Amino acid sequence: MNEPKSDNTTQEDTKGLGRELTFFEKYLSIWVAICIGVGVLVGRYISVIPNVLGEMEYANVNIPVAILIWFMIYPMMVEIDFQSILDVRKKPKGLIVASSSNWLIKPFVMYFLFWLFMTKLFAPFISSALQDQYIAGAVLLGSAPCTAMVFVWSYLSDGDPAYTLVQVALDDTVLLFAYVPLVTFLLGIGGITVPYDTLILSVVLFVVIPLIAGYLSRNYLIGKFGENWFENVFLERIDIFPTAGLLLTLILLFSFQGDVIINNPLHILLIALPLVIYTFTIFTINYVWSYLWNINHQVAAPASMIGASNFFELAVAVAISVFGVTSGAALATVVGVLVEVPVMLTLVFIANKTRKYFPRVVN
Repeated sequence: MNEPKSDNTTQEDTKGLGRELTFFEKYLSIWVAICIGVGVLVGRYISVIPNVLGEMEYANVNIPVAILIWFMIYPMMVEIDFQSILDVRKKPKGLIVASSSNWLIKPFVMYFLFWLFMTKLFAPFISSALQDQYIAGAVLLGSAPCTAMVFVWSYLSDGDPAYTLVQVALDDTVLLFAYVPLVTFLLGIGGITVPYDTLILSVVLFVVIPLIAGYLSRNYLIGKFGENWFENVFLERIDIFPTAGLLLTLILLFSFQGDVIINNPLHILLIALPLVIYTFTIFTINYVWSYLWNINHQVAAPASMIGASNFFELAVAVAISVFGVTSGAALATVVGVLVEVPVMLTLVFIANKTRKYFPRVVN
């Protein structure tokens, strides 16, 4: 039997539910649009900047982007009370929702939508060779659950940081073993290789390092200055980090792809449409499932965000290594980056506006 949707909660249960948006968060859509435009213009007209920064890679992971993502993730990691990680096993519903979606639903929804749009609805506008390439890029995206940016979406929707961390760690573990077989099955092709050094490095950069840094700094600061100072002073001071890191990351990412975006306006729109439908579809499935299953909003929101977002760093790396940097598959994964940020911000807005309909009890 479902637990009653009661507002009778402890202080711990409601922690974070009343966090007010900062100035930048209130107008985030505007800043995102500006940063995307700036990034495209920089890539087009000041190409020396992305050329130099783009060469700073190791195992297909761009180090400047990784650093910026690290700054986005750290504020959530430092909030984690590590006892709460152990408590996640007592409320496994969110793990079941997101994991089922990530591995049993979303890759197949992505494949179906791109098959429908590319080979049927948009067939007059796209050659058969490019249809296959775009489907391949979409499958690479849809089969890789998000590892890094989901911490930002969870943070902006007041998600439970302990749940988010455990879910990402679980997905990363499954990803190591399931990604290649799943992509091979969906595309029906052999010889797909995944740069496992990219996978491992991404896990280290986007989970392990910020997690250790958050744990050590949390313990040190609480021990030296007290929990009240940590909660009300330190966390407020670093509240700008996720938003600033996101905006700078957008400028950098889109400076890398400025020419691609400008030179392929029609095909970008044709690829973007099924991607947008896919993202809203997966979010809706997870969000409604969480609501019907009486999952509290601090878990329901990140569970739905994790299902809707993708590990685009990995997808881009695999698309380039398998199909080539100028391939349609690579273009589809790049459009995935273009679409994901504004769409996910819209979903964050929806999640925050519908918070009142979810229970606030721990489950």
